[in-house]
Amino acid sequence: MNILDSLAVFTLGYPSLMATIWICGGIYFYLHWERKQPWPNTFVWDENTPSVTVLLPCYNEGANVDETVHHLFKQNYPHMEVIAVNDGSKDDTGSRLDALALKYPALTVLHQDNQGKASALNNGLSQATGDIIVGIDGDAILDYDAIGYMVGHFLSSPKVSGVTGNPRVRTRSTAIGKIQTGEFSAIIGLIKRAQRIYGMVFTISGVICAFRRKALEEIGGWNTDMITEDIDVSWRLQILGGQVRYEPRAMCWVLMPETLRGLFKQRLRWAQGGGEVFLRYFSQTIRWKNRGFWLLMLEYIVSVAWCYSVIALLIAWLVSQVVMPMAWPITAQLLTYFGSILIAISFIQFTVSFYIDSRYDKEIFRCVYWSIWYPFAYWIINMVTVVIAFPRAMMRQKGRPATWTSPDRGEQFHEQ
Repeated sequence: MNILDSLAVFTLGYPSLMATIWICGGIYFYLHWERKQPWPNTFVWDENTPSVTVLLPCYNEGANVDETVHHLFKQNYPHMEVIAVNDGSKDDTGSRLDALALKYPALTVLHQDNQGKASALNNGLSQATGDIIVGIDGDAILDYDAIGYMVGHFLSSPKVSGVTGNPRVRTRSTAIGKIQTGEFSAIIGLIKRAQRIYGMVFTISGVICAFRRKALEEIGGWNTDMITEDIDVSWRLQILGGQVRYEPRAMCWVLMPETLRGLFKQRLRWAQGGGEVFLRYFSQTIRWKNRGFWLLMLEYIVSVAWCYSVIALLIAWLVSQVVMPMAWPITAQLLTYFGSILIAISFIQFTVSFYIDSRYDKEIFRCVYWSIWYPFAYWIINMVTVVIAFPRAMMRQKGRPATWTSPDRGEQFHEQ
């Protein structure tokens, strides 16, 4: 087998291999932990219950922030304050937050110039009084028991530094929205479960997360020059020896893009953020004391290599057709073989993930038809965004503030 043949086998076989790893990890997580966890749970809190501060960074969230805050104060948790930070919004977010503060005494509103989400979180952290810091986005709806489920992990072990919750897609009015509903279950949900099994979680979802305050202060809070502050804080907590857990019962209903343009911009930012974190902390993660990172690092490196292997194969094909005729390794039989394997594994993947997540989201089966198209779309989007984003991550100047722009909120929310 020559180099081109090996490259072809790797490129065609890698998606199926990773999907198999995620399936096995998800099943183990479910059997070992998840199925034993009561759902729904009945909490009994006493005077020793840790206090919680919810940080709510907002930028141009005037259409959503009222709903988000109203749901926050329906939490079934006794010792909770909310600090909302208006990060220089250009709409009426600031005035809406001020009005909400008059209605909810436990809501504190801070205003600052536009400096980015990480800066807003740090500002809120400086005013927080809680032992546990919970972060959600300004357009998210937090399930009423989500905080309780996450706090339970901090009570169970002093090693726990962070907990990532379970984002659920609200925007399901278009095919893209419905496909993402399946993605958050079959791809993102299984990945987090699998990564929890082998020790390290790549990212705490910034839309729904919780931290031990002491751990956050030890790492100096959020870095303001990272384009994805959630990936960055996840790595730094774990490099310091903290444990990050996944809590699927801590649900948060989120708005996601429902246009190709919005989806691409979002995934490009995610890919660039992953590249920035990898480049900044690579030298630390390869040390023996951080050997728990090695499997996570291997997964990331191989995934990036796969993206560029697709480009390499396309270039080789063009050369073989135009410049130097040669035997092409990817035959119709090879494509049929690996395509059939990927379809079969994807079917298993969605069956497993939908079965597990139907415990929390009964309507997820309505997205089955649309989800069958996602495995191929996922790998194409992943490949394109990583190929573009990784060089951008390499060239991005360290220390440059990472500000934000309003993302695509989904078709059904455009007129609000």
